[in-house]
Amino acid sequence: MSWTRVTVRKGRAGDGPDGGHTRPDAVSAATIEALGSLSKALETVERARGHIYGFHQLSGTADLELDRSVALLRDAGHGSWADRVEAEVLGRNVIPGHWTFQIVEAYSSTYHEPFRDLERHALRALAGGRDHLYEAAMKEARRTAGHPDHTARPS
Repeated sequence: MSWTRVTVRKGRAGDGPDGGHTRPDAVSAATIEALGSLSKALETVERARGHIYGFHQLSGTADLELDRSVALLRDAGHGSWADRVEAEVLGRNVIPGHWTFQIVEAYSSTYHEPFRDLERHALRALAGGRDHLYEAAMKEARRTAGHPDHTARPS
């Protein structure tokens, strides 16, 4: 939704967003839209980071299950297959030189943390540190004044 399409309906006096979620007078609508886009991109990076953690946990769980596989193969009389699983797959790098924790660390330090820090600095420099201004304006435009489930803020 473009900021220019956000039309704020007027509620009752005192029935609006808190001061931390209102656009400062000196900040343009275009700036709020740009910061909203930057925040949306960061939210997508946060989701990607979660998927990397999922990959990390799933790969680790599979590797730990291999201990059971090796034991079961030995118990079933297939020692050579147990040896092969141990030697070829158990503890193997998922990409050259990397276990999944190293991928998590590299993504965090190389991409996620710098992105997050830049977004925080942009909010401070361009909107006085106020976050979610775009979403707050959307909420205000979509709520029905006086409706108990459309209140501007928590009680």
